[in-house]
Amino acid sequence: MGDGDDRASDLTGQAGAEAATGRPAGAQPPARGAAEVFPGPAIAVSVDVVLLTLRAGQLCVLVTQRASPPFQDDWALPGGLVRVDEDLDASARRQLTEETGVAASGHLEQLRTYGRPDRDPRARVVSVAYLALLPNLPPPPGADRDGPRARWWPVEDLGSADGPTLAFDHPAIVADGMERARSKLEYTPLAAAFCEEPFTLADLRRVYEAAWGAPLDPPNFRRKVLSTTGFVVPVGARAAPRGGGRPAELYRRGSATALHPPLLRRTV
Repeated sequence: MGDGDDRASDLTGQAGAEAATGRPAGAQPPARGAAEVFPGPAIAVSVDVVLLTLRAGQLCVLVTQRASPPFQDDWALPGGLVRVDEDLDASARRQLTEETGVAASGHLEQLRTYGRPDRDPRARVVSVAYLALLPNLPPPPGADRDGPRARWWPVEDLGSADGPTLAFDHPAIVADGMERARSKLEYTPLAAAFCEEPFTLADLRRVYEAAWGAPLDPPNFRRKVLSTTGFVVPVGARAAPRGGGRPAELYRRGSATALHPPLLRRTV
């Protein structure tokens, strides 16, 4: 959980020798004329997942509480070391499910790679971070059991006095994931990934408001969404809005992969 709890401690001893020689610890240099043997890894590779969802109108990130040092009892993004025979994407999905019980069946993309030498005090670990976006999800299964816990934490509470202490360089990873998500909402129809179909334009607007941290003008938002080809498609049904009033038209995601024109934060 969080940058390789399972095996990173085993790497500490061998990492120094490998870094100094370019070969696994104890290995002999190849004989003259022999093919160079590719050295064993001096650097471990892990994955970390920034999973975002909407809960009660708040944009939340999934975090897990660490059960052992370093950063014991602090919170961390789901993740850990990649297995030797494992694809990166598969590792991200596996570890998310194993640690939290949440299956990343929705949008999942690589965010960026983090390789600061001192990011993990146990060994040299490079992390490939992922961004996952899913509709409103329930509490993680097993969140109330003894042992490591997983929970949703409102993004707006991160960094506050009442918020969690995040381990490793996970504050920076979450910040990068948030900015990626906010930017993608401007140029792609990704906001619809947060909505359970069918949805109203008010449901879609609340995604933007939660992600951007500001209220939007409903008529202006409606006009911009409906004027963007392929963003949303009406399903031919209506739903009673919250608090009563005129029934709202229901929509599903359209076929667009990019928004033309973009839905820029400063213009909505």
